[in-house]
Amino acid sequence: MSSFLTAARFSSRAITRPSIQTSRRTFLTLENHKYTATAVASGAGRNGTVTSNGLKLNLAMPKELGGSGNGENPEQLFAMGYSSCLLGAIQAVARQAGKPDAAKDAKVHVSVHLGEPTGMPGFGIGADVKVEGVDDELLQKAHEFCPYSRALKYGVNVQATAA
Repeated sequence: MSSFLTAARFSSRAITRPSIQTSRRTFLTLENHKYTATAVASGAGRNGTVTSNGLKLNLAMPKELGGSGNGENPEQLFAMGYSSCLLGAIQAVARQAGKPDAAKDAKVHVSVHLGEPTGMPGFGIGADVKVEGVDDELLQKAHEFCPYSRALKYGVNVQATAA
């Protein structure tokens, strides 16, 4: 298999799931917390600001959604987080297998799509992932290991409460 480009497409668009109200899905849970990142969004939502541990970003709706495009948006931040996390997982799995050089040229491309989900109101996200420089076996093992991939595959238990 070519080490130049291994393409993997992980997309929620191809999966049919029951509506949220009837789902009996078991979500991924954590036994303990090794690290916690926090963020605070304020202002005009997608046209406001978001801060996390001293990092402050000005948000702007993408031009494609009628905004100015003069700032970051949540989908960009998600794509950045997912690509860096999966790259780290690829490198970790390669090290665990005693083959760190198998990941030395890896490059992860993630596209995050915002759109209307089938069969429910509002918006949803999907992701396409393409990885250069690794074979499919390493990619699949890393995909199973990556916290972002696991969250998208198994879901996470999210609790939203009023502060």
